[in-house]
Amino acid sequence: MLTKVRLKNFKSFKEETIIDIEATKYSMLLETNTAQGVTKGLMFAGGNATGKTNAILSISVLLDLLFANAYINMAANFCAFSKDTSMILEYTFKIDNDEIVYFLEFARDGTLSKETLTRNNETMLNRIGLSAESYLTENKIYDQLNVEKRTPFLKVIYFNTKFTKHPTLAKWFVFLHNSIYFNVQRAAYAQEVLAFNKNNTVNIYQYLEKSGTDEINNFFDLYNFNQSISYDPIVAPIGGAAISLREKEIYFQRSYLKNIKMPVLFESLGNQTLLQMLPALLHAVKNDCMFIVDEFNSAFHNDLEELIVKYFMQESKRSQMFFVSHSTNLMKSTLLRPDQIYTVDFYDSKGTKIKRVSSERPRESQNFEKMYLAGVFDGLPNYEKKDGN
Repeated sequence: MLTKVRLKNFKSFKEETIIDIEATKYSMLLETNTAQGVTKGLMFAGGNATGKTNAILSISVLLDLLFANAYINMAANFCAFSKDTSMILEYTFKIDNDEIVYFLEFARDGTLSKETLTRNNETMLNRIGLSAESYLTENKIYDQLNVEKRTPFLKVIYFNTKFTKHPTLAKWFVFLHNSIYFNVQRAAYAQEVLAFNKNNTVNIYQYLEKSGTDEINNFFDLYNFNQSISYDPIVAPIGGAAISLREKEIYFQRSYLKNIKMPVLFESLGNQTLLQMLPALLHAVKNDCMFIVDEFNSAFHNDLEELIVKYFMQESKRSQMFFVSHSTNLMKSTLLRPDQIYTVDFYDSKGTKIKRVSSERPRESQNFEKMYLAGVFDGLPNYEKKDGN
């Protein structure tokens, strides 16, 4: 599980910032929302254009760097209003009883200037520029013949060795590889669901071809959605054209309209988006991984948002959900712990700053949403006129 992220000069994060994910001393939701002393994820809340998405992108960019087939232009992620010459990203994980720390430093042109990996404070990999020293491979010393300017050397080592002699690191990479990025706002139209392991079926059509409709319909039935789906061959109306170029399409059927099947393309944005999310959500609760969700509030009713978060926290074991939302109703003591909520502000030349709600030590009985709206936790936009009226 991810326990900490340290970043500097990444996108809007100009100054050094720590995203702490370890559980604090709160006893609330201990059994459902934490595992091994780590919280099962975080919510980032705040005004528009403050850097909330950048906070979760600081996590997903690690997955891009390690697993994406395409070149990742880290120069584009450099803080535009910083004069510093380097960007820092450091990730700390807890895998069983081991602590793994992975550190990356990039120059302004996107080249890797430093890369280190430690396990329980023991150096496994140490790279400076195009020279690397590895304790994960038979060869110990590498130079520009093996080390690429912009590619993490850890990625090269993994795909060459699969960490067969290092089971803890292999388990860590399974955790990372199983992770999923989901953009709610774009999902229904662009189907922006990124599985970093291509063997994980999270596209809804591929999922239905492989697994059928039972699991999704069981979810609908369990939570009283009064609807089900079918995945059937398309039948064009007489004298008309088919609604899709696919041979089969998804149809919704309401329990009170049993003879009417509604093609998914005619459904609400919320239903379309939920359907796109469910394969990823179901995967995340069954497989230890990170489930990274942007624009979580874009299409869902407040109650549906609460249901998804609660379902994840209760059903997952050692998975983590990192998400952005403007829905203050999620700031409930029955849903999230104070150490699972970060507020986000943007301070002009200082960039994005975050604040963990637990740092204000609210009592478990207090209303976190009201405290946030009262300005106790910061992260509250101010849209008043300049004259104060």
